[in-house]
Amino acid sequence: MNWQYRHTVLGLATLAFFSTMVARLAISPVVPDIRATFGVSNGVVGVALAGMWTAYACSQFPSGVLGERFGERRIILTAVGLTGVASVLLAASPTFSTFFAFTLVLGAGAGLHYSVATTFISKQFPNVGRAIGVHVAGGPLAGLLTPVVVAVIAVRFGWRNALGLGALVAIPVFFVFAGRIHPTQPDRPDQPMRERFALGSLFELVSRPEIAYTIVLAVAGAFTWQATASFLPTFLEEHHDLSGTVAGVLFSLYFVVHGATQPMTGWLSDRFNRDAAAALTMGVGVVGYGLLVFGSGLVAFVPGVCLAGLAMSWGAPIQSRFIDLLSAEERGSGFGLVRTVYMVLGASGSVVVGGLSDAAGWTIAVGLLACVMAFGLSVLVLNRALGLGL
Repeated sequence: MNWQYRHTVLGLATLAFFSTMVARLAISPVVPDIRATFGVSNGVVGVALAGMWTAYACSQFPSGVLGERFGERRIILTAVGLTGVASVLLAASPTFSTFFAFTLVLGAGAGLHYSVATTFISKQFPNVGRAIGVHVAGGPLAGLLTPVVVAVIAVRFGWRNALGLGALVAIPVFFVFAGRIHPTQPDRPDQPMRERFALGSLFELVSRPEIAYTIVLAVAGAFTWQATASFLPTFLEEHHDLSGTVAGVLFSLYFVVHGATQPMTGWLSDRFNRDAAAALTMGVGVVGYGLLVFGSGLVAFVPGVCLAGLAMSWGAPIQSRFIDLLSAEERGSGFGLVRTVYMVLGASGSVVVGGLSDAAGWTIAVGLLACVMAFGLSVLVLNRALGLGL
């Protein structure tokens, strides 16, 4: 392959996404330590994590508008820079109230990246599904490395130093991106930003039948992803009595599969059909989460984690579907808007599963995720069977 500037854009945008994900995923492996330090429950920590992901989601639409006004490069650098600063503040939190506040700062800062970067990438590549799959893989790559590194740092130096990993990754990425990516011209430098936030036009976009249908699918995927990223290690430790090390390795395996299959599902959606690729992910999700709940021993947990990782690669085909449905003029703010909608709704996955684990146990809490995947698969099958054309 002849290396071109567009490959540099894709590579560094993926690295930037990796850095924002490291900071957010560093929290999950040390949830038991956070609970012990601040004397709170799974449900309370789940509220903080849901707040972080909600803040992340709420940044998606404004980031698209800001990208159109100031150019993608500036917004991506802002996202990475804020991620580094927020990681330091989070690690230094003296109380759970401040910890909660800084999770919101981390979520909002990191959330400025994804929508803008996806729009930037879509301008570089004609086959956007595979490119989006590579970009999304930056998150799972972070998931592969972060749990193990965080666990080692937490054991030797404490959970606060472990959370500082986010800053150690984000700061060098900031300078590499700044040095290698050319300044980008804004698409709408003179349009008043208040026009981009007009409620009528926003409602019209998300109420289009094809967009609304895709949002439903994305909500199912995001709900499950949020809950998995927040509580999979804790679930494996507390429900199946696995050691923290084994649970961390399985969490990393989940992200290995998740990352490796993102480009594959993106390619399948380019080559065949967006909905067929999405149905594959939802279908294996039903099986994977079922194995994690009802299986016993590594003979069940390993394939369960692998299937869950494949299931969470729903992002490549479903996000590509959004790009297909939006005009070139709508992609910046429009993609950010639909990301905000489905991620705000999906962010409830952390608090719902955390609360259910306290109230009804892990079988019900994680079993719900298999049901959510079954719902997404049913929506896809019914659309095809009834010829709805959505």
